[in-house]
Amino acid sequence: MKRWKKPVIMSFERYVWQGTRRLRCGYTTGSCAALAAGAACRMLLSQRTVDTAALTTPGGVGIEVPLIDPVWDASHARCAVRKDGGDDIDATDGLLIYAEVRRMEAPGVTIEGGRGVGRVTRPGLDQPVGAAAINRIPRAMIRAAVAEACRCCGYTGGIVVTLEVPEGERVAARTFNPRLGIEGGISILGTSGIVEPRSLQALADTLALEIAQQAALGVRQLLLVPGNYGEDFVRAGRHWLPDWPVVTCANFVGQAVDGAVREGMAAVLLVGHAGKLVKVAGGVMDTHSHTADCRLELMAAHAAWLGAPQPVIRQLMEAATTEAGFSILQQVGLMEATSGRLLEAIEDHLARRAGDALQIGAVMFDHTHGLLGVGKHARRILEGRENG
Repeated sequence: MKRWKKPVIMSFERYVWQGTRRLRCGYTTGSCAALAAGAACRMLLSQRTVDTAALTTPGGVGIEVPLIDPVWDASHARCAVRKDGGDDIDATDGLLIYAEVRRMEAPGVTIEGGRGVGRVTRPGLDQPVGAAAINRIPRAMIRAAVAEACRCCGYTGGIVVTLEVPEGERVAARTFNPRLGIEGGISILGTSGIVEPRSLQALADTLALEIAQQAALGVRQLLLVPGNYGEDFVRAGRHWLPDWPVVTCANFVGQAVDGAVREGMAAVLLVGHAGKLVKVAGGVMDTHSHTADCRLELMAAHAAWLGAPQPVIRQLMEAATTEAGFSILQQVGLMEATSGRLLEAIEDHLARRAGDALQIGAVMFDHTHGLLGVGKHARRILEGRENG
């Protein structure tokens, strides 16, 4: 067994400004897993020690990091990357994300979760029940990193990647994983691959500024999205959604509506994943999980109003996510009706916030069921656009 011992000290030098503060970005557990997997694969196939790893994230940002505890022999290779949350420190900051790789005869890349990586026990999450809690974008990053290593080494066989997080089970107790039905460790997450430090006031100020800038350009209609999922949905739905500027409001739905009113917008469509928008059905205008998490209660209440039997209500209250909840409703034929009721409540709360100053509607979706519904006010806005 070959073991590398020389320490390498590096720092991820990417920064964002929040007001007058310069904050350092970090990288996700998904990026760490891909970096470790790619490096371990290179060591296995070249039978040489690798001391750093690099990749380009889905967001287009390059990362180069030192490897920790790289070891290899003829049968396998293993190394770790330390999670760096930058100035946005969370429970996973500093954890070691290990990847071990072995050859297999069948082509392709198989990804498994080992010690400290959570396992999904309830439906409705990014991965199916029984699978390791390694989300689809990190899985794609791992496959890409391993495929590149195989290409460089001229290897055409298959690779098995096993991820481990030695402290994962302990740290997971401080996350939402136990409530979501992810047991035994942390999740391997990330969409852009980068962690940007978040100051709530700075985000709110940036949102207000962005809406004001659109108004200064003469814009009078906006699409509001909570984040990346909404942006992707809008991009895919440009054939039926209006070609209006998109403003990301994060969790600040209420402040975004206030800004649209203040800047004289005529019409706003809020387009978002059910995990965020269902909260608005209860009048929650800051959708961060630390502020409120009433999604399943609201789904259960509206389903009960429509006559859902008690066993279904109980299943909804015990569901891990809104996607799992809508799957339960779909099985009893109440998904469309409940979505409609929720959208009616969402639009009522949005209209109450906006007053008579503008037209406002909502479009809701999720990754399992696609488009869940278009609210009545949103339909009028869309029809008016077509007729106008």
